[in-house]
Amino acid sequence: MSFDGLFTHAMVTELQHNLVSGRISKIHQPYQNELILTVRANGKNWPVLLSADPTYPRVQVTRIPYVNPAVPTNFAMMMRKYLQGAIITEIKQPANDRVVQFTITTRNELGDAETLTLIIEIMARHSNVILVDNQTGKILDVIKHVGADQNRYRLLLPGATYIEPPKQDKRDPFTPNDDYRDLVQQYPSDTVLAKQLQQHYQGLGRDSAAQLAADLHQPGDLNKHYQTFLAQFNHPEPTLITLSNHKTMFAAGSFDAFGDQRRQFDSLSALLDFYYQDAAQRERVQQQAGNLIRVVRNDLKKNRNKYKKLQQTLANTKQADELRLKGEILTTYLHEVKRGMTEITLADYYHDNAPLTIQLSNQLSPSRNAQKYFSRYQKQKNAVTYVNEQLTITQAEIDYLDNIQTQIELATPADIAEIREELTQQGYLKQRKTGKKQRASRKPSQPQQFFASDGTEISVGKNNRQNDQLTLKTARKSDIWLHTQKIPGSHVIIHSADPSEQTLTEAANLAAYFSKARDSATVPVDYVQVKRIRKPNGAKPGFVIYEGQKTRYVSPDATLVDQLSPKK
Repeated sequence: MSFDGLFTHAMVTELQHNLVSGRISKIHQPYQNELILTVRANGKNWPVLLSADPTYPRVQVTRIPYVNPAVPTNFAMMMRKYLQGAIITEIKQPANDRVVQFTITTRNELGDAETLTLIIEIMARHSNVILVDNQTGKILDVIKHVGADQNRYRLLLPGATYIEPPKQDKRDPFTPNDDYRDLVQQYPSDTVLAKQLQQHYQGLGRDSAAQLAADLHQPGDLNKHYQTFLAQFNHPEPTLITLSNHKTMFAAGSFDAFGDQRRQFDSLSALLDFYYQDAAQRERVQQQAGNLIRVVRNDLKKNRNKYKKLQQTLANTKQADELRLKGEILTTYLHEVKRGMTEITLADYYHDNAPLTIQLSNQLSPSRNAQKYFSRYQKQKNAVTYVNEQLTITQAEIDYLDNIQTQIELATPADIAEIREELTQQGYLKQRKTGKKQRASRKPSQPQQFFASDGTEISVGKNNRQNDQLTLKTARKSDIWLHTQKIPGSHVIIHSADPSEQTLTEAANLAAYFSKARDSATVPVDYVQVKRIRKPNGAKPGFVIYEGQKTRYVSPDATLVDQLSPKK
């Protein structure tokens, strides 16, 4: 389901249970449209994500690691000024809308108590995070500034009076009503009833309306069906449902109308972390690695064009023997060639004296025409060696950039700094001025760790530095190395000399999942002992060669990857 008003209702219920009376201890803005509040409540730290991302807006507790910018944003500094040490006294949702309001008590610079409201509006590209002074009704700051030229109805700027989003003429489904009875009588079709329910009640997304329509058309008491449907959002059952098209959807309840393949989670926040971890991470990486993506894409295009031109040059060199042949025939019949001729037809004694027409320059003597063919022959012959060398170099460049592109696509925001550093070292990016203190404080990232079903440790390199370190320095010679066959991807190490068949399959699945072939149905994965891996002199980062490998075919499975990941 979408993050509609009903799911917002369920999430507010979960957040109320965990966060009310909690103190805001830390505030970070790791990404452009996202704020994270660390709330200390019930003896635990709760990282609360307030996301105004246009594609994945939401509010939840998140356990996905994030990377803070070296310098806090102005918005983060304002939030720290007003919210650091403040207490969350209430969390509510007005009228089943996609809006969550955190009521916060704090003290101003004079020590006087004041009440603020932190508002998260979950409305696709119009999503926003807004801090409002309750006494004045003025906006203290907002994560996305919206001026009069963008929205005539309301200003979302510091100092402006906060105006709520426009109200829709719809009924709050949680208020007592029996409107659904008339709708059920008028619309016997599930599809049509779902549309009418969506238009009549506030906060029903398409999936929620479809499920409610299916429930109301079941035999039995209509009121009981309606109340049972709403009750699940007061006591949510976080569920991931696999649809018939193999896509997944998240829901706060069973949502039986959408299929039987389902997985339960301990909390709505854990469900959203699992559901959004790939898509949201890619979105964040796109924001942080925009210039890297452009550089790699442009260099890939340039090298692929170069490779095509080199292939064409190599194809042209195949005419070399024909040039030599014409030069020899011209030399043999030189007495028949007259100055001023533009072509001549002679007997080709290499091919049963078949007639051969040879083009001539009327500006050159007969002997100079023959020499010209020999010169062109020698030039093309010499070019073959050079072109083959350039083809090898260019193909290596394409493979490297293709691998980097895959790493960026699979990267977490934490990986981007090392990829940027590598591209700078390799000369693809200009050196950025970075403070010595900042460079010294950056710790090298570590390969991602997994554990097979039998407990065997498996390591996965997420960038070339990790891949080289893992394969060439960390792994024992007897460990098993895996990599997708002729497909850009991660180096994977099974830390065992004799892993079980199941462990081999699970590790192969990890290699396939962390590769360019993640979305493929069947992926070939090579595996071999580390002692058979070597890195050629002068090879690009992450590049190795091997021999004596075996191959296993697997289908990348995100659920299996999650199961192998160590639980926090």
